[in-house]
Amino acid sequence: MAEHTDHIETAIVRGDWAKVFQEASAWSQALMRTGRKDPRAAFALNVVHLIRGEFAAAWKLHGQALQEPDDLVKVREWVDAMAATHPEQGHVQLVMGLFLAQAGQSEQSVEHYKNAIALAPQSPYPHFFLAQIHERAERPEMAIKAYREAVKLDPTYAPARTNLGVAFQEQGRLEMAIPQFREVIRLNPDDAVAHANLACALAEQGKQEPALKEYQEALRLNPNDAEVRFALGGLCETRNRMDLAVKEYEAAIQANPGFSPAHTALGWIAFNKGRKQEAMEAFNRALKIDPEDASAYCGVAKVYAERGKGTLAMENFTKALKLEKDQAKRSAIMSHLYNIGRTWDT
Repeated sequence: MAEHTDHIETAIVRGDWAKVFQEASAWSQALMRTGRKDPRAAFALNVVHLIRGEFAAAWKLHGQALQEPDDLVKVREWVDAMAATHPEQGHVQLVMGLFLAQAGQSEQSVEHYKNAIALAPQSPYPHFFLAQIHERAERPEMAIKAYREAVKLDPTYAPARTNLGVAFQEQGRLEMAIPQFREVIRLNPDDAVAHANLACALAEQGKQEPALKEYQEALRLNPNDAEVRFALGGLCETRNRMDLAVKEYEAAIQANPGFSPAHTALGWIAFNKGRKQEAMEAFNRALKIDPEDASAYCGVAKVYAERGKGTLAMENFTKALKLEKDQAKRSAIMSHLYNIGRTWDT
């Protein structure tokens, strides 16, 4: 055990993340063979997955490393000891920041990321993780600045380019987002998420044909991505190809039966075609999965309104209004409520 921790610590100090992964993997395999457990092995693997941008794998290991109180204490003692032994090593400061961020102390991790930036000025990683803290704290401009610095230090660091593109897109700066997604695809042509991100940005620009091709490529690489199926369905609706939209929404549900937005979308298509009972069933399926789906409540309300059931319509419009965040949609719901109330008054 001490041999593994020593080797991992040496690799962390050097910033040799491939070696960290190799040693931690060997340690984890040895633990599995003997039926023992040590959260430090899982944490070391978690760190490397985070650096690589492999967040699903990192989250799985988070549960093995930092979920139980005793595990949290053991990992903290190890990280503290590393920091005490190597106080001037930037990569150790980075690991401390990653530990704190995952232990529910995100703001405390900022100091360690900044220390890592000062001590390891050529590393893109502390800038990348500092940007994520800024994002969670709703400091988008600071996040963009930090992501840009990560990309400047390592133009091939795809996770930073991906997040930078998404940050630009969320601000509506599509002309800045699209080049980032294209560069990620150039670096990793088989990155399905990058193709989907590019497709979404192109669709927002109104470039439907290029967007369609990118969605199709994303699905070729990952046919069971419910979110991409759903997004492609939305693009088909925009192109007034309701038959293809239904096909994609149904494929999204097949890939993930619990994907409520697809049920809601099918409900609206059925409603607009006059199939009110079918629409009601779809909206109710969506609400069973996600009781906070404002669009589904709005759909249920409109079905009741058309059936002349004003009380039930108002109840569901009111629920939709409480949950809806989009101001234009809120205004439409309030208009429906006003019209129903005016009908009753007369």
